[in-house]
Amino acid sequence: MDLDLPRRYGFGMAAFDGSSISKAPRLTLIDKTVVLDGWWNLKGLTLAPDLPRRLTHLSESHDLEWDIRAVSALDSAGACLLWRTFGGRLPEKLKAHPSQLAALLRWQQLAIAPLAPPLEPSLSQLAVRAVRSVLGHLEDGLALLGQIALDFLHVLRHPQDLPWREISAHLYETGGRALGITALVGFLIGIVVSYLSSLQLQALGAQIYIVDILGLSIIRELGPLLAAILVAGRSGSAMTARLGVMRLTQELDALEAMGISRSLRLIQPKVVALVVGLPLLVVWTDLIALFGGALSARLELDIGFSLFVRKLPDAVPVANYFIGLGKAAVFGFLIALVASHFGLRIQPDTESLGQETTNSVVAAITLVILMDAIFAILFRGVGMP
Repeated sequence: MDLDLPRRYGFGMAAFDGSSISKAPRLTLIDKTVVLDGWWNLKGLTLAPDLPRRLTHLSESHDLEWDIRAVSALDSAGACLLWRTFGGRLPEKLKAHPSQLAALLRWQQLAIAPLAPPLEPSLSQLAVRAVRSVLGHLEDGLALLGQIALDFLHVLRHPQDLPWREISAHLYETGGRALGITALVGFLIGIVVSYLSSLQLQALGAQIYIVDILGLSIIRELGPLLAAILVAGRSGSAMTARLGVMRLTQELDALEAMGISRSLRLIQPKVVALVVGLPLLVVWTDLIALFGGALSARLELDIGFSLFVRKLPDAVPVANYFIGLGKAAVFGFLIALVASHFGLRIQPDTESLGQETTNSVVAAITLVILMDAIFAILFRGVGMP
């Protein structure tokens, strides 16, 4: 045994304190046999910062025999260091336990395993994934719709179970706090429509028909559509995010553990609040938009407010008011359904929370526009002057 080896390789007794000497990785050369012991893990390797350089000197001798059976702890860091010392292959003379050989062979597999390029899915695979995703959303949506119907029947038999406080809170959140933004957008849209229409009507000498254009476009189409899009982006996203946070904080699991129906306590108030609140919000948006249009008509076409108000009932049949309110109720139901659907799909991680909230807003706005087109086709001959 070479008594000078610890000093030559930097592993003298003075290099470690009493608590760490048993954990430090050591090597001993006995008749061309390198015996390793100690903790060859990440913690132990930090006690010997010069160990890689020392092992490099020993790796230059190819006739050495290695004995690592005395190593008490060998993790991936120690196995990586030994694998590099061995030159990327197992030495011919190696004594090791099966578990130690497995740790070394893992690095061999990483070294020889080919890096497979990522497979790009074909068009057929993308189409199958899209169809499966759509079918999955439809299945979950129909299940949620059925649960809402069952909750509605339950409330009809037990009216005292309807969460009135939650409904009132959601009415305030979705309706009361949205009055400002809907009024601003409605006022500006009324001005824009009136101004652009007045340019054409002046050329034709038909200025009085500005009342017909504003009345039909705002009451029948723009009012419900604008209010629904604003509510979908503002309130729908908040509903989805709120359900997602409840998933993250395990509040949904707590409700199930206590035997409380989450659909009755969380989803039903949202549906009722939007079905009731969105038509009222549409009435408010229509009034502000018509006021903006009347103001622009007064400035551009010199049509007074009194003439505008007297002409409006004759220009817009009553059926258009009911069509607009009916649209608003359907839009509110769809927005609440979509927001709850995506909120319940959120997984307990922040990435899923942001992704599903974005999907909720996009899906709600798309569904609102699609339903508006269906209403236009179904009622194309109703309420027209």
